[in-house]
Amino acid sequence: MGDFKHKKKFGQNFLNNKKVLIDIIDSIDVQEDDLVIEIGPGQGALTKYLKLYNCNLICYEIDVELKKYLDSFEDDKTRIIYKNFLNSDIQDDIKDIKYNKLYIIANLPYYITTPIIEKIIKDKIDVQEMTLMVQKEVANRFSASPGNKEYGSITVYLSAYFDVSLLFDVNRNNFTPVPNVDSSIIKFVKNNKYLSINNMDVFNKLLKDSFFMKRKNIKNNLHNYDIKLIERVLSKYDLSLSDRAENMPLDAFIDIANEIS
Repeated sequence: MGDFKHKKKFGQNFLNNKKVLIDIIDSIDVQEDDLVIEIGPGQGALTKYLKLYNCNLICYEIDVELKKYLDSFEDDKTRIIYKNFLNSDIQDDIKDIKYNKLYIIANLPYYITTPIIEKIIKDKIDVQEMTLMVQKEVANRFSASPGNKEYGSITVYLSAYFDVSLLFDVNRNNFTPVPNVDSSIIKFVKNNKYLSINNMDVFNKLLKDSFFMKRKNIKNNLHNYDIKLIERVLSKYDLSLSDRAENMPLDAFIDIANEIS
């Protein structure tokens, strides 16, 4: 790490365990004609392993003081962009690159995990897979299944775009400086289920209303909706109005939203 001073404002916690780095690399299957976007390469600990794929590689780094560590990675297939990923026009940045599949890999600062994923979705970045290091608590929420107490509106929303799975946990002591929480590696694989949703605004509002009071049942949270219609759809999934939203699978939410719209 040298004499580099980590900046709290950027959420800088650099992974320092070689085995964990290799485990992350082993979890992806990238070919030479693919494109990998790395968000927050830091000092390049993971970047040097990504280079071994000899694929197209773009790294977004917000901290220009890390140039002295990252500039050496640049070549005909690797580009380092010193800019906030959230403020970048990703489509424009990759428009001249010929590639087969797009992968995103990142060790995300905890406070911008959800905004980054939402940007990828809203900007319609056609990513095949994302492998992300996030706060363990967030990983549990993103990858939860119906019936799990961690299952919420963000879980359902993400599952309309990706199959999300938790790969493994990473203890906080594997980072410099040591954060206050443990992390997890999660994988997002494109599924395109959102294409069956007639109106995304209706779908998103339904999610928000369904989980508005998480401990209340569906009937209470959706009392302003057509209850008979909802009851009819729920019956297809062996659910009733007395169930909670945390028991509803993605398909049930899609069915209700499409019936409404």
